[in-house]
Amino acid sequence: MLLLGLDTSGAAVTVALHDGQHAVARRSTLDARRSAELLAPSIEEVLARAGAGRGDLTALAVGVGPGPFTGLRAGIVTARVLGYALGIPVHGVRSHDALALQVVADAEAAVAPGEPFAVATDARRREVYWAMYADGVRTSVLDVARPSDITVDADRAVGEGALKYSDVFGLPIDEKLLYPPGMALVAIAAERVRSRAPGEVLTPLYLRRPDAVATTARKHVLQ
Repeated sequence: MLLLGLDTSGAAVTVALHDGQHAVARRSTLDARRSAELLAPSIEEVLARAGAGRGDLTALAVGVGPGPFTGLRAGIVTARVLGYALGIPVHGVRSHDALALQVVADAEAAVAPGEPFAVATDARRREVYWAMYADGVRTSVLDVARPSDITVDADRAVGEGALKYSDVFGLPIDEKLLYPPGMALVAIAAERVRSRAPGEVLTPLYLRRPDAVATTARKHVLQ
């Protein structure tokens, strides 16, 4: 197995490579405005570090969000096109699930078994995408809301949104875990490949309508 993972759901453009046992190479760049431009060179760099080429890939994984419209679409479209060109499957992974898995896997995070924690990423418009987790498993609905409207029954939170609104959440924030990590994303997808479990549908998870929408009615020029 050689599985390439992509995520552009947040400010970090992340690419990682998994050989079926562990992640062998990764790259993460903070630049939300250049997701589409950064993906191709990031993919080539990660493959080069592992001494592999695109033809060696057996599967792809991509973060399906939630995330803002433009950035999220860049990663999913890239994965779809690459998967089609190479004739290999593409597995969708919820980006928050990857961040939650990293919390559990990170020894420095020191999360006790069963301890609940919140994952909140920046949704812009003064809102966050958020969900509750325990043992790396989602225990609530994944939603978008203003931080002041969220009731979090936990002792800690992770994610860029949690840090940005730390004064509202009032919880300890792990500043090392802000963006969905490529290593966790490919680990989730690799396990699903091994167990033949289905991935998420390859549809961007926006949780709300994009900023730019088509008009629903024609306007008369001479009005």
